[in-house]
Amino acid sequence: MDLRVIQAKQARFCVGLMSGSSCDGVDAALVRIKGTGKSLAMKLIAHETFPYTAGLKNRLLDEHLSIKDACALDFELGERFAEAAQAMIDKAQEDETPVDFVASHGHTLAHLPPRSNERIGTLQIGQSAIVAERCGVHVVSDFRPRDMAAGGEGAPLVPYVDWLLFHRLKRSITCLNIGGIANYTVVTPEFRNISAFDTGPGNMAIDGAMRLLTRGEQDMDVNGKAAAKGMIIDEFLEYLLDHPFFSKVPPKSTGREEFGMQVYLRDALNARAEHSLEDLIATVTEAVAVSIIDAYDRFIKPETPAEHIIIGGGGAHNKTLYKRLEEGFSGSQVFTSDQYGIPTDAREAIAFAILGNECIMGTEANVPHATGAERRVILGKITPA
Repeated sequence: MDLRVIQAKQARFCVGLMSGSSCDGVDAALVRIKGTGKSLAMKLIAHETFPYTAGLKNRLLDEHLSIKDACALDFELGERFAEAAQAMIDKAQEDETPVDFVASHGHTLAHLPPRSNERIGTLQIGQSAIVAERCGVHVVSDFRPRDMAAGGEGAPLVPYVDWLLFHRLKRSITCLNIGGIANYTVVTPEFRNISAFDTGPGNMAIDGAMRLLTRGEQDMDVNGKAAAKGMIIDEFLEYLLDHPFFSKVPPKSTGREEFGMQVYLRDALNARAEHSLEDLIATVTEAVAVSIIDAYDRFIKPETPAEHIIIGGGGAHNKTLYKRLEEGFSGSQVFTSDQYGIPTDAREAIAFAILGNECIMGTEANVPHATGAERRVILGKITPA
């Protein structure tokens, strides 16, 4: 279908795809979108997660991939993304609803935001050409590089969407997303006042600790059950929180390069023979919670204290972490995004569906004062059907 035909439609149907740094699988959302920019309206029709096999997950988590391995993974993951997209397209066809395009964030293999004396770049895999070829629709992908080309960090990108979905006329709301990395968006009544940044590790640290401590037999602390049974190890907690990223002033973004299992946890967990799994997981969970709470207290609360804090992402399912955050956000009411009508597990897939729509419509969708970019730009590249 010609792009001009899609642009002229009153309502566009899109499949959003997202693979997070926890490497659980492809999150897919089928949405209907009307308009663009401030007039945009979105309705979620369906969402589903398509889990990765253990082998694929282990390869995605490998922090020492060769160029050949990364190249092969790009195409292999493209097939998985195409399968997820096609499953959602089939759902749409059951209701005789044609999907106009797919928006795929892909899977971040490396993210190197601007820092002094360091190389800069970002790489998302999950080949969009395969998705376009298998599904027969336009695919929007590669959202981060244009913001970085304009001087930004290329992350976080969800603040634009958070503002469209959650802003209110007379009050500010703080959105917290806990994926592999945790990040905030301060949703203000006026778009120009939005602020957003990564706080540091989220599920990445907790999941990584479980994999190390169980030698790969478990890859997550389901519902925070292990952490709930443990005691905090003060010296270990101090070690985990002694990372220069936590004191860096926003705008800032991070990823597996700073908080991956091999980088952030392996040396710290050498003492596992001296402590129980539960105590170690409790301490890692506490470090995640403290880093999130401290970031709010230092960078948000002094200027924009939140009446409501909305938590989304996989971390919202961790009851121990969630309870600790409720305690730390004293003076604010804490909700999940489900309570605002946005399913926790679909939130990021919805976000990239909306960002894909803005690319199709030619609407600038980065937030320069969140990413540090010099100007607003159109995010994404289009692979024709």
